[in-house]
Amino acid sequence: MAKYFVKRKRQCPGDGYEISMSVCKGRQRALYPKCSVCHHRDKTVGTSTEEETEYTPMDTSTRKVLQLSTSQDEAINHQIFKSYDIRGEYPEQLNEYTSEKIGMATVLFLKSIKDVNNMVVARDNRLSSNSLASALMNGITKAGANVIDIGEVSTDATYFAVSNYNYDAGIMVTASHNPSNYNGFKLCHEQAMPISIDTGLSTISEIARQTDLPASEQYGNIIEKDILSDFKKHILSFATNLRALKIVIDAGNGMAGKMIPIVFQDLPCKIVPLFFKSDGTFPNHDPNPLDSGNLRALQDKVRETRSHLGVAFDGDADRCVFIDENGQVIGCDIITAILARKFLQKENGATVIYDLRSSWILPEEIKKAGGNPYRERVGHSHIKSTMREKNAIFGGELSGHYYFRENNFADSAIIALIEILNILSSRNVPMSNLIAPLKKYYSTGEINFKVTDKDKKIEQIAERFKEGKIDYLDGVTIEYEGWWFNVRKSNTEPLLRLNLEGKTKAIMEQRKKQVIDIIKGA
Repeated sequence: MAKYFVKRKRQCPGDGYEISMSVCKGRQRALYPKCSVCHHRDKTVGTSTEEETEYTPMDTSTRKVLQLSTSQDEAINHQIFKSYDIRGEYPEQLNEYTSEKIGMATVLFLKSIKDVNNMVVARDNRLSSNSLASALMNGITKAGANVIDIGEVSTDATYFAVSNYNYDAGIMVTASHNPSNYNGFKLCHEQAMPISIDTGLSTISEIARQTDLPASEQYGNIIEKDILSDFKKHILSFATNLRALKIVIDAGNGMAGKMIPIVFQDLPCKIVPLFFKSDGTFPNHDPNPLDSGNLRALQDKVRETRSHLGVAFDGDADRCVFIDENGQVIGCDIITAILARKFLQKENGATVIYDLRSSWILPEEIKKAGGNPYRERVGHSHIKSTMREKNAIFGGELSGHYYFRENNFADSAIIALIEILNILSSRNVPMSNLIAPLKKYYSTGEINFKVTDKDKKIEQIAERFKEGKIDYLDGVTIEYEGWWFNVRKSNTEPLLRLNLEGKTKAIMEQRKKQVIDIIKGA
């Protein structure tokens, strides 16, 4: 059989399409299933060699499954494929045509790994979500898979549907916390395991951007399914003896406005609703609870109504930020510490995962409660993978994602709310009393900087602070006795993100200025 030489390309065993060297490396790092039988394994990981690669052409049966053109479709913008999801402005960067091709490409990618019969599709309430979901379903069915259409729900409900009913994969149409002119897709395969850039998104991008994708000889069907009763039952399995607490909830005109009334219908808690009316234009504020400007109405309402707690959800209701009874914002790492203590009472010695931006107080509290703190990179795909690997009981990110072993290691903001209410109900103390002992250190919060050459700037920072304890788990983290900081690259924008913490406010302010001067310097 003739052999060919292709520069900087690979091909997974049995696949009918090529992948780049970077994708090959990413798959090996992520323990992609086919790597174990691939003759390319170990050759590329950790190297940057651009050698020519010898491979044998695909066989006839594989070629028939994936008859991909060698030319790229310029209509699909490759920049919409991010590290953890697909996202872009509608319709300039992402539209119905793009959506249909992504649906087909996802099925073709998954079929190269395993049999794919049923894929969950859901959507948020953005103005473009219905039409994008329809196009996506067309693409999925054209590629030969069935669609389980669960309608307009939160992202955690999508993960629940995939795992609870043992479906093969799922796609949520959402742009999460982005403004209303954005939309996108969050993808997962069986058991709600995420599909990220290292575990499939890069390949899906390559397939989707081919000009001609093969339709299946037999199209799949679209099956509508109502999961809300089962989802509610699952969420309420976390509730234990809740008191009649008064909670202000800011739904931000997003999916929490639909999901919260369903879940709380039979609970004793009194909900004070804020912006519950479904409106995909998000007229009151952007659905981003990490922006302090979006929390002012919630803070005012908590104080006005003398509520026990305030909670703000993002657009697809998979993240949340908490406010105490005084209207003060609570850091998500503090919430993670409070929840970790509760879970560790059930299982002493269990592992709790946290992202590296979190306060020193978090691993300290996990250890104090008898747990094993495990520090991980930022991003839900990394957290979920490590949760499974370590069989962690719980995990939390500074971004307001909370992960639960009993939720199939997936994140759910609604479960996080229920668990906080469990604690308030059992302790019968104000929220501020719970968090006061944990406010031991002084942090800057996340600060963003526009930087042209992000890698060069990180090198400069590492050189300037080389006498500190340095690691490169995610960007660069440098630790001293009285302070630490992390600088990491944004996965979607030309930004560097700084998080810094000190043992005193004076140390924090002094070191903050020092690091910022270096970041802003030439």
